[in-house]
Amino acid sequence: MVQGPHPAPPRTPAPPVPQASPAAVAHARGDRERVPAAPTTVEKVTGAQSIVRSLEEQGVEAVFGIPGGAILPLYDPLMDSAKVRHILVRHEQGGGHAAAGYAAATGKVGVCMATSGPGATNLVTPIADAHMDSVPLVAITGQVVASLIGTDGFQEADIVGITLPVTKHNYLVTDADDIPRVIAEAFHIAASGRPGPVLVDISKSAMQAQTTFSWPQEVSLPGYHPVTKPHAKQIREAARLLATSRRPVLYVGGGVIRAGAAAELRALVDASGAPAVTTLMARGALPDTHPQHLGMPGMHGTVAAVAALQKADLVVALGARFDDRVTGQLASFAPNATVVHADIDPAEIGKNKAVDVPIVGDLREVLTDLLPELAREHGQHGKPDLEAWWKQLDAWRETFPLGYDEPSDGHLAPQHVIQRIGELSGPEAIYAAGVGQHQMWAAQFIKYQRPNSWLNSGGLGTMGYSVPAAMGAKVGQPDRTVWAIDGDGCFQMTNQELATCTINDIPIKVAVINNSSLGMVRQWQTLFYESRYSNTDLHTGHGTVRVPDFVKLADAYGCVGLRCESKADVDATIKRALEIDDRPVVVDFTVSRDAMVWPMVAAGVSNDDIQYARGISPAWDRED
Repeated sequence: MVQGPHPAPPRTPAPPVPQASPAAVAHARGDRERVPAAPTTVEKVTGAQSIVRSLEEQGVEAVFGIPGGAILPLYDPLMDSAKVRHILVRHEQGGGHAAAGYAAATGKVGVCMATSGPGATNLVTPIADAHMDSVPLVAITGQVVASLIGTDGFQEADIVGITLPVTKHNYLVTDADDIPRVIAEAFHIAASGRPGPVLVDISKSAMQAQTTFSWPQEVSLPGYHPVTKPHAKQIREAARLLATSRRPVLYVGGGVIRAGAAAELRALVDASGAPAVTTLMARGALPDTHPQHLGMPGMHGTVAAVAALQKADLVVALGARFDDRVTGQLASFAPNATVVHADIDPAEIGKNKAVDVPIVGDLREVLTDLLPELAREHGQHGKPDLEAWWKQLDAWRETFPLGYDEPSDGHLAPQHVIQRIGELSGPEAIYAAGVGQHQMWAAQFIKYQRPNSWLNSGGLGTMGYSVPAAMGAKVGQPDRTVWAIDGDGCFQMTNQELATCTINDIPIKVAVINNSSLGMVRQWQTLFYESRYSNTDLHTGHGTVRVPDFVKLADAYGCVGLRCESKADVDATIKRALEIDDRPVVVDFTVSRDAMVWPMVAAGVSNDDIQYARGISPAWDRED
């Protein structure tokens, strides 16, 4: 028996189409999902063996998990699999973030496992994180035997009910015969349409039961038909507006990366001549060196990006959700702009911001269709005159560039440290950030030239994301340098996964931006609470006693521990870390606790009130 809600149909009715096979879906999304086409032989197995066989058929390369009583039957046949690598993590939350990091770095579905009760509930945070950031994830959890469900049995938790608001879909499986079909459906749902997490909760009795294994060749989900092909009329109208606007802005969200549409975006930027901004989740979708790229918009975005959206007469939102961190006070966001909004998820369109031209569809298909229509408009009417617009944009860029002041307390400037990590490691590396000041500095001061090179917890803002996400990224992209850029607060939440990295030969590099504080909270206390620093001092590097000493901690975990306290040593320390590739490296950078993230739009105020630095407002002309 399978229990669980059916996925809701899209709000925009789709024309009747034949159900695509998993292989077809994988091809449509750029071969990001390996689904074998060859039929498999029906054979007698246990439910647990059926799970392993299903993962093998799905092409799963790595699973991050921890065994426990309810899921133990699965771990026995998993030991015999020559195709699926299981990585034993030290905490289920780490396993979930590792699976998400793997998915974000590769474009494939990440997989994690946990046992029932507390094992499953420890996955809630990474599942919610993946849901907010549209990361394709399948979480498999063990459940107590079917006869005990609902009796408050030992280590029983209703993980299906608990995760219902933060999954794209979830299942409770109590019949072993359902396992192959459910696993196939779970991967299909996770990767198709708007990607997201799917939870499969399987009772221990179903794992122990005898069944037959037959891998389904098609996935049939009545009511679930994500619209991927955009409406031609809406595409034509978007092209007309983009071809006639005098102050257009392309507002690029993380949906472009999830759709694998970076090449198509680049073509649209080049063809339109319009400026583009990339959100926190879209860093790398357009190279930072592209002359039309204004940087990141929002609370800690560049002045040019924020001002461009405020003064635009046309905003073309591509895979973005008009998040409050981008819009500021929503009523005052882009007040004079016509809005085109393209997204795979119809529920996002009009959710926050009224839309003039709604486009539902896969971003790669949207951009592919938009390009020839834009060329046709240019052929008929010529290209728009954007000279005055670019003159204004360039003035903002020149007058208000990203920058920082050297600390007066003798400690390192965190911005300098992060910038040099990016410059010395290069654009082919992967950078996974925690949450807080270091996250914003990493988004600002590293130049991203390609998609899937920047991983972070954007929507949920999960401290502790960085180290396990970097671990997962390194498993998925073993030939790339992978940095976890973490704060001393975030690092202490999940640093136990360094043991996982050491034992499993996953040589990530961790830069601890150590200001001995909960930095972003401290910044807000400085600005809004009269510098009353209530419970933000971590005692990790600025006093006579380091609690803990991160170099000693790294050594205890079998890593190389380094410390850098002088600007003259920054480059040499980073180069030393880059030279070590046989085990993880942890670098403790002692930075100024008074450094702040600028620019900044305070929460709940208009983007017009952005501060370039403390007490300094750009004060651009607010008259059209």
